Amino acid sequence: MAESEKFVLIVEDDDDAREALAVFLQAEGYSVLEAAHGEEALRQLRSAPVSAILLDLMMPVMNGWTFRAEQLKDAALAAIPVAVLTADATAAPKVAALHVEDCMTKPVDFDRLLAFVRRHC
Repeated sequence: MAESEKFVLIVEDDDDAREALAVFLQAEGYSVLEAAHGEEALRQLRSAPVSAILLDLMMPVMNGWTFRAEQLKDAALAAIPVAVLTADATAAPKVAALHVEDCMTKPVDFDRLLAFVRRHC
């Protein structure tokens, strides 16, 4: 892994959705890490220079809400920008409490997602 390489971490329990996001971002030239739940995501964050996080909320093991709370508790990880990706069209007001950069409803607008990634990578 090159020192200057920046990664986007995709935290999504749906294998197909995670893979689609990864393929899209890699085709756009970004390096991608993947996690199927929040615990795995925290391990990834502690081992790679992640520049941005795409976070699902509803996942097994550790959901997005708990992951974000844990991320914010860790000073080394708290500043990494997060965009929530959710199937819940009514989630935006609740997600505001997570202090994330963006909240996108699935199916995700790829132009909007790419704009978020470009801002932070």
